[in-house]
This record gives sequence, C-alpha cells and structure tokens, in this order.
Amino acid sequence: MPAAHADGPAYVARGQAVDPERSAAEAGRRARPKLRRYCAANRLDRLGTLTYRGSGNHDAAVLRENLGEFSCDLRSSLDGQPLPYAWVPEWHKSGHGLHAHFAVGRYIKRSLIEMAWGRGFIDIRLIGDLPVGAGAVSEARIAATYLSKYVAKTFSDAGGRDLGSHRYDVAQRFQPERLRLPGRSAHAVLEDASGLMGGQPFTQWSSLENPEWQGAPAIWAQ
Repeated sequence: MPAAHADGPAYVARGQAVDPERSAAEAGRRARPKLRRYCAANRLDRLGTLTYRGSGNHDAAVLRENLGEFSCDLRSSLDGQPLPYAWVPEWHKSGHGLHAHFAVGRYIKRSLIEMAWGRGFIDIRLIGDLPVGAGAVSEARIAATYLSKYVAKTFSDAGGRDLGSHRYDVAQRFQPERLRLPGRSAHAVLEDASGLMGGQPFTQWSSLENPEWQGAPAIWAQ
C-alpha cells in the first residue's frame, strides 16, 4: 500500500524560506485583510502613535513587552473596561529605532494615554474629513487602511531587522465573528448579508466577470 501524503506546501520555519522577500510579501498580504476586518468589526476609529524619548528603542522584543504593559495599564485606568485595540510597529527612518501605531474605538483622555505609555511621546486623533453621513464603520475602515499599510511595511522592508513573529497585535477577545448564510441564489445571500450589515454593498466583484478565474464561483462585496 503506498504511503499516504498530505497535499499542499510543507511547513517552512521562519527565516528559512527559499525566497524571503516573496514569503514576507505573502505574509503581509494575509495579514492586511485580517487587520482590516478586526478594525471595522470593533469600530476602531481613533489612531495614535507611541514614540520613545531619548535615543529610542531598537529592540523589537522590548517594544512588544512595553506595548503589553501599555495596554494593561490603559485598561486599568478605564476601570478594567474591555478595550479592543490594534497596534503595528514601524522603524523610524531617522534611525531612532522603533515606534508603534495603534487604534482604539472610544474616546480616552490624552493624559491617561500619556500615563499608560510613560516612555516618551504620544499622538492620538479621531479619523476626520469624511463625507457627510459617514458613520463609525467608515471611520474604522480609514483607520484600518492606515494600519494595514504599516503592517505591510513591517513585512516587506524591515531591512533585515528582526521584528519577531508578531508584526502586529490585537486584543484577543474581540475577533470578528464569521457568519455563514445559506441561500438559493447569490442575490438572496447578498440581500441577507446587506440586512445584517445595515446597507447595500457599494462595490462588488463576481468570478463570472473574470474569464481567467479557475476556482469555484465566488462573489466579493464590500
């Protein structure tokens, strides 16, 4: 009896890929939509930056530890209230080391953020300059676009400087729920999804419109 084997690519240890640049680009491609969905689902509409004082920090492990302490201290300052968040590291172009971009979904006094960080400087702002009638989801999508840009950058051009396995992080208890909607037609499923999302999609794509598509029939809507 022939030996059984698993289809698909074999696991490759981090740093051992034949084409590291392509591997990093693919990892960034997978990470971006996950981060965007998380931000939109949790209405993360406020963007901030955390910077170190002095000569900065050049150790990614220290940054992760500091950000873990920051999130815990910030949550404690809010009486332990649940706090969905997302953060992404970035290297300073000036050689100052690492800083972090983060997003939250509620108003927090600047003084509380400064106290929780305590290692340098902070910036925090609500997403603005949106069309009239745009709501929290639209604001969160803008924030998600900014963060996903940074997360792509951490995978693609870290310049050989190791950021470890965590190129971004989110609060773990707030992952968006996946819903499966059965229907007799694509139109019926889209109508049900629109009802759940509170509006019709403003853009969509169908595999029927792509003659080169070789997978199962698919429709993407946003």
